[in-house]
Amino acid sequence: MPPPPKRSLGIVAPIGPPYDALWCAKQPLPDKARRVCQAWAAQGYGTPLLLYVVYLLKIGLYVGGWLWACSASPTLGGPGAIADWWLAPLAFQKAIVWSLLFEGLGLGCGSGPLTGRYWPPFGGALYWLRPGTTKLAIFPRVPVLGGIRRSLFDVLVYAALVGVAIHALASPTIAREQCAALVGLALLMGLLDKTIFLACRAEHYVVTLIVFVVAPRPEGWIAGAMAVQLALWFFAGVSKLNHHFGGVVCVMTSNAPLTRGTPLRRWVYRDAPNDLRPSRLAHWMGHGGTALELGIPVVLLLAPMLDVPWLLPLGVGMALWLHTFITSNVPMGVPLEWNVMVVYGVFALFVAHPQISVLDLDAGSTLATGGLAALLLTTLVVVPIAGNVWPHRVSFLLAMRYYAGNWPYSIWLFRGDAYRKLEKLTKPAAWVHDQLARFYDRELSVGLVGKVMSFRMMHLQGRLLGELLPKLVEDQGEVRDYEYVDGELVAGLALGWNFGDGHLHHERLLDAIQQQCGFEPGELRCLFVEGQPLGGRHIAWRMADAAEGPIAEGATEVTALRERQPWGATAPSSGTGTGTGTGTG
Repeated sequence: MPPPPKRSLGIVAPIGPPYDALWCAKQPLPDKARRVCQAWAAQGYGTPLLLYVVYLLKIGLYVGGWLWACSASPTLGGPGAIADWWLAPLAFQKAIVWSLLFEGLGLGCGSGPLTGRYWPPFGGALYWLRPGTTKLAIFPRVPVLGGIRRSLFDVLVYAALVGVAIHALASPTIAREQCAALVGLALLMGLLDKTIFLACRAEHYVVTLIVFVVAPRPEGWIAGAMAVQLALWFFAGVSKLNHHFGGVVCVMTSNAPLTRGTPLRRWVYRDAPNDLRPSRLAHWMGHGGTALELGIPVVLLLAPMLDVPWLLPLGVGMALWLHTFITSNVPMGVPLEWNVMVVYGVFALFVAHPQISVLDLDAGSTLATGGLAALLLTTLVVVPIAGNVWPHRVSFLLAMRYYAGNWPYSIWLFRGDAYRKLEKLTKPAAWVHDQLARFYDRELSVGLVGKVMSFRMMHLQGRLLGELLPKLVEDQGEVRDYEYVDGELVAGLALGWNFGDGHLHHERLLDAIQQQCGFEPGELRCLFVEGQPLGGRHIAWRMADAAEGPIAEGATEVTALRERQPWGATAPSSGTGTGTGTGTG
């Protein structure tokens, strides 16, 4: 193998792979997959250190926007008096509206190079204010609401959502009518394009806005907002009651900026670089995270009900530990501002109002007795349970299955340079290699994009790719004859947002792209993989050709995947530091 070229590695340059990426891209899939996975274990994505500083500055922008919104309220004030008002109910309401706007503009989750978005560094409003861009309507064949391309009406509804949010933030108070307008526009936007609805983190912010509307008295909506936040933690923990989360720990630890040069990157694997299955340490770290996510809502739920003075500080400490750990690891997808908002909610809800519990839901509610409880039961319990049991039916965001390593995903294979047909789409972003060409040479660009393959394969459900990808193109040649692209990158290009929800780049997006680009048979093949159902034993998958439709479908038993290496090879029968990998996580 040719040696990797010499590069200048500083805070502005990524860490290139320890091999010639152009040579590696031409190798058979098992060879290429093994090399990229071993590189991830040692280097992670190789993100330049300067980019982590940029993400920190973006958190500062997020906090600064909230401070501006609060300064518009005479009852709150400016940053100089923040200690007097930062936990006020109005400050929390403005944080919710600002968070919805920040995410809805595309500035939060799914932005920047850690989500494969290099230039421009975010999509969001750049797409959603532009007629002709691709959308995923709930009812694609219904006039006005449907279609596959954004109309002027779609743009106006989105612009209205942004405008109402800005008006609310600039107002002295958050009026009930403003919240109702935001909820109505968000729901309409969800019918027009589910991408924007999910980008606004509807399972958190829109549901909380609904609480503001139906329970205008603070003691009522505070209890409802508490219920929302308790559900976020609880079902995030439930989603990890499987064998996937150990792999997440490995991927996240190998990519964390604070673990560079530390032995922890080796310790989370059984015998790196030869056996990259999670070690006992990785599984126990996963158990710890799962226990925190399940334990925080239990402790905070019981704190106002029991006369135990240390329960509330314990719950707050657990939440701080969990979210500090997540944020410091800067996970792919970068839900950094969302984690900041959740931590702020701990103080603004539970610490500031220790006398209120979720049992106070109906205090001042405009619904009939038990009405708000029934509404929240549906959105915070029924929908997440359905999403865990039938993951093919519900977005992982609405099901609150956050970073569990058990998501739906897709792999798109473009034969030769067929990916150039994507230029027929209306979009402000270029092909990912063309974006990187603004900053790096071809060899380094190919090496960085190649790491996306390792990110997918290092998770448990990605271990089936070594078996299924050759079957996807066996009548057309070999996988190396195709441009391998993760569906996340395709969604980012076509829809303007991507954040781990494979349902955004399954058959619906393939059909919309095919209608606009016209791929010939064999030019674009896709593998669509679902998440493992709660209590289930298999992962379902489907194969399709853009021009000819479905090719095959099936299911793979998860137990078999646990015995494979990320690149698909059967794991060695023995190795240093092997662990059972049983239990949650």
